[in-house]
Amino acid sequence: MNNDTSAVTIGSKLRDLRLKNGLTQEELADRAELSKGFISQLENDLTSPSIATLIDILTLLGSNLSSFFADYDDSQLVFTPDDYFEKKTDTTTVHWIVPTAQKNAMEPIITVLNKGAATDEDFPHEGEEFGYVLQGRVKVIVGDRTAEAAEGDSFYFTADKKHYIVNVYDGVSRVLWVSTPPTF
Repeated sequence: MNNDTSAVTIGSKLRDLRLKNGLTQEELADRAELSKGFISQLENDLTSPSIATLIDILTLLGSNLSSFFADYDDSQLVFTPDDYFEKKTDTTTVHWIVPTAQKNAMEPIITVLNKGAATDEDFPHEGEEFGYVLQGRVKVIVGDRTAEAAEGDSFYFTADKKHYIVNVYDGVSRVLWVSTPPTF
């Protein structure tokens, strides 16, 4: 049984569908040739139906498996460091903190730059870039514009010009960087 109270369960979806059809548990049970107690247990997630029973109930409620589960979102909601993957060079480390982001509208990474290190130049592309300096200080270069951002500062620009950042801090700089659409 799922203890995640934010998750929509089969039982609550069945109850909502039954009520939408204006049926009592007893009326649904009679039509499905099941007991009212079984319907109650289903709706309270105390038991699970067989696929055949679920199909029968859904058919009686004017639905089917495909429609019933169509809006079910099983995508990962929280990512931990165990989910991240990284790319290291001698001077930089990039952490992909949402490893499935390539299929999303934006892609967040954490870029760690050693003293004097720079990210690769990113060529002009559609979209926008946002960064937040978690630690250190970086120089942000976008086309012929240059600005510095220190810890706690953020930067934002359209990605229609070459762009990159350089660590101008005496130690390591860490930047949360979000690109839309994904380009990293």
